[in-house]
Amino acid sequence: MDIRQISTLIAIADHGSFSAAARAMITAQSNVSAHIARLEAELGVSLVDRSSGRLTEEGVLVVERGRRIVRELDEISADIAALDDVVSGDTRIGVIGTTGRWLMPLFLTRLAQQFPAVRVTVSEGSTSGLVPRLVAGKLDACIVHLPVDDPELHVETLFAEDLVLLVPARHPWHDAGSLPMSALADHPVLVPPGSSTLRRIINRAAELNDVSITPLAEIDGVRMMASLAFEGFGPAIVPATAIPRWLKGNFSRVSVPELPRRVVGWVQRRRPRPGPPTRSAFELARDLVGEQGPRQPGVRVGPEAFPLRQNPR
Repeated sequence: MDIRQISTLIAIADHGSFSAAARAMITAQSNVSAHIARLEAELGVSLVDRSSGRLTEEGVLVVERGRRIVRELDEISADIAALDDVVSGDTRIGVIGTTGRWLMPLFLTRLAQQFPAVRVTVSEGSTSGLVPRLVAGKLDACIVHLPVDDPELHVETLFAEDLVLLVPARHPWHDAGSLPMSALADHPVLVPPGSSTLRRIINRAAELNDVSITPLAEIDGVRMMASLAFEGFGPAIVPATAIPRWLKGNFSRVSVPELPRRVVGWVQRRRPRPGPPTRSAFELARDLVGEQGPRQPGVRVGPEAFPLRQNPR
């Protein structure tokens, strides 16, 4: 078994077929087939279903382990380079869209200035979509909505942000400024799906205040919820950063004091230990949040920002 065989299997998993893997690796399809055949012979199992091009159960297991092995080998060069005080290499960061909008322009600019030898790939997604990719080794770290409960992951809180009611024009709540939680029973509102962390937080606040919220619609995507509210479809409960501070329009931000804050944090795997590029990216993100976070409406930074302190593992 060698690293070329493992890398070939990973390429098939990522690209879906022998021919696509060959194109991605800039090699002949016969070489791809030969590598896989040798690996299968050594392990004594079939790793790829030739009729569909999909991995077998054994193939999925080998790819999961193989990604870690390949990543560890890549990190050796980065660790050696770090001994010379030059941080270099690749890092893959996932980020939820509302945070990415204001943090990534600052982050990417500062990263290029301070660590020009670091190559970063940024992926946008939801917390429920990014965390599994992190666990699978397809991301090195992600900035997501907490809590994230997985013993294999290390969590660092970054900031908290208010949940607000985004109200379009001509709605009865438009000029309210602030509303008690009990008022949310009077009109349907846009909310996230029931399986999402944000929805569970909203439901918990409603239960504590003995309020029944009627969903106008369940929308899987905070920015889509905000867009629907901007377009006049109805009011939406969203994190404060879902509303760009530069955006002007015929809508209002209405405070609901009983709604808790959303907590956003940096999450990475415990093992393998993140390499220098990812560690440097975390330090930079943490510093930028401390510096620029207070300038974002509704974002709270510092120990007092967290009503229920997260416990980093």
